[in-house]
Amino acid sequence: MDKKIKTVGLFGKYQDQTVIEHLRRLEEFLLGRKLKILLDQATAEHFKGSKSPSRPRTTIGSEINLAVVVGGDGTLLNVARELAPHHVPIIGVNLGRLGFLADIQAEHMTTEIGKILDGDYQTEKRLLLHAEVMRKGRIVHSASAFNDVIVSKGELARMIEFETYLDGEFVHSIRGDGIIVASPTGSTAYALSSGGPILHPTLDAIAIVPICPHTLSNRPIVVSSDSIAEILVSRIGDQHAHATFDGQSTFTLEDGDRVYVRRAENEVELIHPSGRSHFEVMRIKLHWGRKL
Repeated sequence: MDKKIKTVGLFGKYQDQTVIEHLRRLEEFLLGRKLKILLDQATAEHFKGSKSPSRPRTTIGSEINLAVVVGGDGTLLNVARELAPHHVPIIGVNLGRLGFLADIQAEHMTTEIGKILDGDYQTEKRLLLHAEVMRKGRIVHSASAFNDVIVSKGELARMIEFETYLDGEFVHSIRGDGIIVASPTGSTAYALSSGGPILHPTLDAIAIVPICPHTLSNRPIVVSSDSIAEILVSRIGDQHAHATFDGQSTFTLEDGDRVYVRRAENEVELIHPSGRSHFEVMRIKLHWGRKL
């Protein structure tokens, strides 16, 4: 976080009305610090009586120096993808249990954010993924993903068939429920529940994790983040298959579609309170237990 903070963007999980009171308290605190506040437009529609102007998600990134996201990891994923091209650092405020990304608890947010504004914080850069779907030689869809890009079967309990390539080299063919290409951030999401490895967030790597492969020798692999992963959907049959991005948007696939996943040009910058330990978060979230 190199720039002096003058304008802060506030983003909330606007489907949850309990968020509004936390946003109201946060707005008062930041205004008291003589900072300019801009509200995410979708959030502002549910934030009656706010003293701050709003901006659409498509433009707010060019006007703010810092983003504060109140909600949880899912809300932060959505905001992070939008703000990455603008290189806006993000603070996550979690309303429930400690999050993997949103790690400031709501009851402590003004104290912790005050310390951050005073320069007491730690920062980290996280890898972002970029995906493209090619059909008959033409790009028909593109999207970014902070966690993962997933190719998976539809609603029927039948397997799909696909081939995977790395930098154009054939790796393997798989029959199963699908495959996950995960960033280090996403290695603790769906990839983890599918038996994938946990990647430290500082690694320049991506994990490729089959979902319920028919052949048990199809194991997860980890490759350089400079690699281009390619998934060729070779046989769907009479059911559906989808490419899903962070579990928040989806695109229907056809036989012969190719899904390319690579490292995005932009990264996501997260701001944490000083002293945050990645492994402490892991112990809490994954119930690893305490030191004996």
